[in-house]
Amino acid sequence: LGVATCAACIRVITTGDECLVERFGKYHRRLDAGWHVLLPIVERVSFHATTREQVLDVPPQQCYTKDNAPIKADAVVYMRIQDVISAKYNVEDVYSALMNLCLTQLREQVGKLTLDESFSSRERINFALLKDLNEVCQGWGIEITRVELQNLQPSPTIKEAMELQMAAERKKRSAILKSEGERTTLINEAEGRAQAAICDAEAQSRATILKAEAESNRQRIEAEGLQIAIEAITDAIMKNQKQDNNDNKARVNAVEGAIQFLSVLRFLETQATFADSNNAKVIMLPSKDSL
Repeated sequence: LGVATCAACIRVITTGDECLVERFGKYHRRLDAGWHVLLPIVERVSFHATTREQVLDVPPQQCYTKDNAPIKADAVVYMRIQDVISAKYNVEDVYSALMNLCLTQLREQVGKLTLDESFSSRERINFALLKDLNEVCQGWGIEITRVELQNLQPSPTIKEAMELQMAAERKKRSAILKSEGERTTLINEAEGRAQAAICDAEAQSRATILKAEAESNRQRIEAEGLQIAIEAITDAIMKNQKQDNNDNKARVNAVEGAIQFLSVLRFLETQATFADSNNAKVIMLPSKDSL
């Protein structure tokens, strides 16, 4: 009996744990890591807690968003007991109180957001929960180190409506992309036709210019040749008639004779070309006076 009594009076505390000892129902002392001796009957361990970081799993609960959409939310809370005395004597049951506080604050934060905002504001909800929980838990000797919102599950009806909306959005985006593609194709084709028309017009303009330049050059060469021919025939007439080149009147007459000669020669060439054709024709010869 004595050995059993002595063994019951010895308490070994592991590293990271702390115990509170009451004497005659009143707080007396705190036990750290190591072994300690308790007075039998007089002293007892009233609270045993760990100061290591703990994980509190908040179960899913029904919440309502700002637009009255039902949604189930759950979270994970990381906490550490900083003051074992406050955790024991400032609240009836620290773990139960912390759980209820988490549930209340989670419902409150979800209720501040619309359904669409709640899905895109996880970090905002986590930060707000961490701040609100720490404000209350300081009096309980607890530090909240991190809060992670895990799942946001809408009701089956809302989930089905969201899926229909997403399908409609995908269909709408597909139609928009298709119309934009068709529009781009039409624009490209129109631009291609316009560019081709511009190129064709530029080519025709260039061809017209080249044709005009060629005709101008031809006429200039013919005129130069005609001038040379007239001068040559004029010189031949002046020489044949033994006229003086300084005699202007004689030279004028010689030039007129040269022009008449070339006119008759051009007429004969034209008639010869006309006579070579296979069609029926009537050849009109000039009179003697016209030659």
